[in-house]
Amino acid sequence: MYFRIDQMKLQKDAVLTAKQHGTEGLKKLLRGKIAKSLRIPEQEIQNLIIRRESVDARKKPEICFIYSVEFETDTKKVQRNSGGMQLSVTEPTEYHFPKSGEGSLKHSIVIVGMGPAGLFCGYFLAKQGYCPLILERGKCVEERQADVERFWETGVLDTVSNVQFGEGGAGTFSDGKLNTLVKDKYGRNQAVLRAFVECGAGEEILYEAKPHIGTDVLCKVVKNMREEILRWGGEVRFQSQVTELQLQDGRVCGVIVNGQEKLPCEQVVLAVGHSARDTFQMLYEKQIPMEAKAFAVGLRVEHLQRMINADQYGDETSGLGAAPYKVTAQADNGRGVYSFCMCPGGYVVNASSEAERVAVNGMSYSGRNGRNANSAIIVSVTPEDFGSDHPLAGVEFQRGLERKAYELAGGRIPMQRYGVFRACVEQKVTQKELCQCSGKSVDIDTGMFSEDNTECSVFPEHKGKSAWADVSRILPAECNKAFVQGMEQFGRKIRGFDRRDTILSGVESRTSSPLRITRDETLQSAVRGLYPCGEGAGYAGGITSAAMDGLRVAEQIAAKYAKPE
Repeated sequence: MYFRIDQMKLQKDAVLTAKQHGTEGLKKLLRGKIAKSLRIPEQEIQNLIIRRESVDARKKPEICFIYSVEFETDTKKVQRNSGGMQLSVTEPTEYHFPKSGEGSLKHSIVIVGMGPAGLFCGYFLAKQGYCPLILERGKCVEERQADVERFWETGVLDTVSNVQFGEGGAGTFSDGKLNTLVKDKYGRNQAVLRAFVECGAGEEILYEAKPHIGTDVLCKVVKNMREEILRWGGEVRFQSQVTELQLQDGRVCGVIVNGQEKLPCEQVVLAVGHSARDTFQMLYEKQIPMEAKAFAVGLRVEHLQRMINADQYGDETSGLGAAPYKVTAQADNGRGVYSFCMCPGGYVVNASSEAERVAVNGMSYSGRNGRNANSAIIVSVTPEDFGSDHPLAGVEFQRGLERKAYELAGGRIPMQRYGVFRACVEQKVTQKELCQCSGKSVDIDTGMFSEDNTECSVFPEHKGKSAWADVSRILPAECNKAFVQGMEQFGRKIRGFDRRDTILSGVESRTSSPLRITRDETLQSAVRGLYPCGEGAGYAGGITSAAMDGLRVAEQIAAKYAKPE
């Protein structure tokens, strides 16, 4: 019989020593702890599965790891002695892809976009023998990496191969965070994580409370997933943008690629990502039902990682690596303010995808060993802020912010110290006006008020060129006000969070899709055969949730149609 133990504590030093031998070393430590508590031989604990690992730093510096585990053993022996543990009978949750349906497919299933949603939809369909065709407007990840590095170095943007577009989607150039708040009674989350592991990610992502891969490893994993899709009979075509949907009698009947090639198909998975603005325009013109939705905008903030470590773990060098954080607040004007896509030991990156506009994101490598911690601090916005009830009004709202960011620093990442930003917002003036009326000056090298230079310890860690500018001019006044209130509240939660030398960079505008392409309980649009999917369609908010939505769409199609012969 299988049993589950929750809230099992182990001391930090013991766990770190065990982890030197990988997951098997950790399992050996856990097995020994369970055997001792239950007073049974260690070899009688079979099929041990680590379900969750988290860090308990509430009693710094006495830090513990908390585990939930499942294992199989003799029922009678365990019932005689629970050892004081929270022991319960359980059944291991296993993911099951549905049986194939009976409908016939005349043509290949077409998946538009190769971000997490499209990639995982294609991966599971190909694995089951459906041989999907994936069309990606950008390039393969190897070529895409070179294009992105060239952009960061020169500032010359390739609008089809960048941080937003290409194999793996926007998440490829990020921290590779895999945690999600999506409820998962069907086991899709574990199925997604196991696919990552099968393609090269570390086994620890299966149980860490806040799993991450890192952009360097994620690029390799994405390539491996593509090669598996090809091995299973799927087809992947890069630099192949779907520029038009062909419709007949309320159904999809084909797609047009790059404005020329016509491909007949009856099942189209629309997994285009949150930055495919030209595709959104095409869909609107085709009268595909969609609606504007709320999202959030803000700025990237940078602190010294050692400051975050000291606050979260009680020690700058605790052996636990770069500490993450999560903060939330409510502003007086009712707007939510919260951290998003926090990157421990990471970099702020120029994530632009349109000419003469600047958007930023955060990125970490697998080692998370950069000097700074960065996170987006974002403020909620709703369709009422967009100035129009048009379904694409949120897109234009984003574009307006990105245009301001571009103009402020001539295409480089605009950045400003929090002390200067706060003074501008509180006095409702621009940085230039602030200096004129106060007699203060901003140092051109440090970005600090000259009299505050002695307090300056944070310097930018960026991918892409950046420059000091008046970032307070990007966001609407109500968002700026909420941002400052949030920062001040966060400073009471994490010591030093609201330091004057904190660096703000803008603009964080691509937190999620500004619209939702509506679908019904079959996951289809009102246009039959069209499956809006993932973050771009408004049904996910990160790598894992998008991948899970792609898997869900794959299940829906497979349950309806038989595999091609």
